[in-house]
Amino acid sequence: MRCIGLMSGTSLDGIDGVLAVLDPGLRVEAHVHRPMPAALRAELLALNTPGADELHRGALAANALAMAQAEVVAELLQRSGLSATDVQAVGSHGQTVRHRPGAFDGCGYTWQLNQPALLAERCGIAVVADFRSRDVAAGGQGAPLVPAFHAQVFGRPDRARAVLNLGGIGNLTLLPAGGGAVAGFDCGPGNALLDLWVQRHRGQDFDADGQWAAGGQVHAPLLQRLMAEPFLAAAPPKSTGRDLFHADWLAQRLQGTASVPPQDVQATLAEFTARAAAEALQRHAPASRELLVCGGGALNADLMRRLAHLLPGLSVRSTADEGLPPMQVEATAFAWLAAAHLQGRPANLPAVTGARGPRVLGALYPA
Repeated sequence: MRCIGLMSGTSLDGIDGVLAVLDPGLRVEAHVHRPMPAALRAELLALNTPGADELHRGALAANALAMAQAEVVAELLQRSGLSATDVQAVGSHGQTVRHRPGAFDGCGYTWQLNQPALLAERCGIAVVADFRSRDVAAGGQGAPLVPAFHAQVFGRPDRARAVLNLGGIGNLTLLPAGGGAVAGFDCGPGNALLDLWVQRHRGQDFDADGQWAAGGQVHAPLLQRLMAEPFLAAAPPKSTGRDLFHADWLAQRLQGTASVPPQDVQATLAEFTARAAAEALQRHAPASRELLVCGGGALNADLMRRLAHLLPGLSVRSTADEGLPPMQVEATAFAWLAAAHLQGRPANLPAVTGARGPRVLGALYPA
């Protein structure tokens, strides 16, 4: 089975697409990364908070995202020398703009802006989308969904290991030795706050290689205030997003720190990101001996150094060492989720999301 996976994460840096053979085995045949168009990125960020004319703006943003995704699909086909008829499905995550499972009415919602019908029309391939809502309907968090994929690709019977995805938000997958029960949860911010701060003070989309943070000093009182966030101590299942870790959240914790240089704030945010993940791993999976890191954070040398320092007993390394580059992991997971839908296989892990049971995820939009 050959599927395409498309992912644009909380960091909104761009759209990653992979074309993968999934049955038998797993082999990535092509990968494409396209930066998110600046105007679309700004609109998607704005739609994370309440504003005027949201329905109209959201619909147009979903159309624009689908057209950008279709360009990624076309480039994947061109690079691999394949045609649309060679691909069974495209798994499209869409772009999360609100994530409030269990809130308000006892059910809540998770909202990924997407236009899978338009994508199917543009690329001529069946599209599977809306992966999270069935898990939420079954009482789950709808996130994280990647632990089942991580278990298949990175699980080892002879060693306990963990996978840390550092996109906009950080999430952990805990893979015990000997085929024990897989666990996973969102553990705190990934790059979201780091990107926010470097954009504000240096006009850059991200802190390349963490160089700015590496040159600053951690401000201990601010770090303590950040680490006091109740979400970090909450028991799984749990998930989060920009609904929690946003500009106003950071502004509240920066009150009274006007004298702290911006570079030191960046260093403190980097330490906060690494410490939130490290402490969650130590609390919930102390037997782990390896930490595999994926997402954009795996390319941030400063973050990787901080994680290694905080976890001296573990081997901290990129998923590239396991044959899957860090920027391909999530997109490949959504190709895998699309294949699971076509095969009628449940793909959530109730122990991870809190759902009442296994569910087939997604909805199919035929070519």
